[in-house]
Amino acid sequence: MPWLALTVELDGADPAALSEVLSEALLEQGAQSVSIDGVDAPRPSLTALLGADADPAALLAAAAHASGLAEPPRFALSRVEDQDWVRRSREQFAPFSIGARLWVGPSWHEAPRGVPAALRLDPGLAFGTGSHPSTRLALRFLERTLRGGESVLDYGCGSGILAIAAAKLGAAQVDAIDIDPQALEAAAANARANRVAVRVGAPEALPAARYDVVVSNILAQPLILLAPLLASRTAPGGRIALSGILEAQAAEVAQAYAGWFDVTTAAEEGWALLEGLRR
Repeated sequence: MPWLALTVELDGADPAALSEVLSEALLEQGAQSVSIDGVDAPRPSLTALLGADADPAALLAAAAHASGLAEPPRFALSRVEDQDWVRRSREQFAPFSIGARLWVGPSWHEAPRGVPAALRLDPGLAFGTGSHPSTRLALRFLERTLRGGESVLDYGCGSGILAIAAAKLGAAQVDAIDIDPQALEAAAANARANRVAVRVGAPEALPAARYDVVVSNILAQPLILLAPLLASRTAPGGRIALSGILEAQAAEVAQAYAGWFDVTTAAEEGWALLEGLRR
């Protein structure tokens, strides 16, 4: 099946930050992958891979609105064949380790011997392969925090990478929630491929429970709106980790959660993770 490659050039006061925010918004709107070329250049180029039946103009308009743009940027379209997409994906997705316990890589790489938790995730319709700094920050939090037996909620699970990592690291119960049916299908398939038990569902299927650990890797504004919900789902003494946040947005998100959590911040490549302890 052929794909559509939507390419835009960005400028403005801070094009690098805009490219990161817009790329996340495009993924939220259904893009299968997003790559950024020349992130430090005056006009970075952003390319999103879309399904052949997608409406590129509508998808870009929705992503631009979510990113705070007054109007969507101009774009160009090209056709990408399946074999080209697979080749490009394999070239871009290298395996990596998180701490001493977690390894993430595609199926065509062998995991190192002695790694307790090896997570396999192929690019494609994956909604996140761990290559983005925000996902790595969240994975690092899980590797550092989980010791076995915890209950974990991954809210906005996408590919399920965080939920699967939690299960691999010994969590006793893992729930993965997303509003996108295609993301839920991908998360369930990835959990099966990794032979872990993850309960996948839409927000309305979320059980009335509190969790030892809550993680959410989405975007700053949705995280602010979700603060009461995610706080109510975190058990007293439990931990929360929020990512998908630019460093410049961290203070605003932290303020939204300050009524329930004592919050600290970690950062990587301009992205922040907020970690909180439930009072």
